[in-house]
Amino acid sequence: MLLQKGVFLMVKTNNTPQKQVHSLFDRVAPKYDKMNNLITLGLHRHWRTETIKKLNVKKGDFALDLCCGTGDLTLDLAQIVGPSGHVVALDLSTEMLKLAKKKIRAAHLADRVTFVAGDSMQLPFETNYFDLVTIGFGLRNVPDADQVLREMVRVLRPGGQAACLETSQPQQPLIRLGWEGYFHIVPLMAKLTGSRYQDYDYLQKTTKAFVSVQKLAEMFSSAGLEKVQYSLFTFGAGALHIGKKHFN
Repeated sequence: MLLQKGVFLMVKTNNTPQKQVHSLFDRVAPKYDKMNNLITLGLHRHWRTETIKKLNVKKGDFALDLCCGTGDLTLDLAQIVGPSGHVVALDLSTEMLKLAKKKIRAAHLADRVTFVAGDSMQLPFETNYFDLVTIGFGLRNVPDADQVLREMVRVLRPGGQAACLETSQPQQPLIRLGWEGYFHIVPLMAKLTGSRYQDYDYLQKTTKAFVSVQKLAEMFSSAGLEKVQYSLFTFGAGALHIGKKHFN
């Protein structure tokens, strides 16, 4: 599939678990940014800033942002790649994409971003297509994280970078205990703001159940990435994994 700048493309998915996730994120979209700030105490901004620094994104890069949500990481990438580069932002939730599109337009960067409604497990792009593929706070919510990683590698050009920014589990016992306790009250916080308790109960459970940083590094390697490294943020509450696609 070849892309046209600024086009909003629709890609169908028939995966039932994906449909459930789609519905959930459509529901939480209107308050997603507010709740994200509340849940992470605003730390997600620092994590994204550090992610961009470590990725060393260049002007002219062609990037893909998977599970882009409301477009915060997409916006960061679009600002850096410049007029000679381009960012493709993909998400299953059309409501999230509408908010992301509004955010990109407000920043006057619409000519640098193409929006795609589609499945991160079946990317509608050619092999060896992107310089960089990112996924932020989305890998824990897909039915098959290994398949997403394989697709990320497939669409990367040789030498390109794949990156995953995700919540993680602190390793220090006391900090981990506090972290787990805090996430248990997240659904209650959501209910107080008018969101559905069940939606954020699901999200806190996927956060707690997600793989360790060591396991995710192994998954990166198994997917075909090399020079895999990870960085921990806020005592391990967040983690960034980066790997490169090998040259054939």
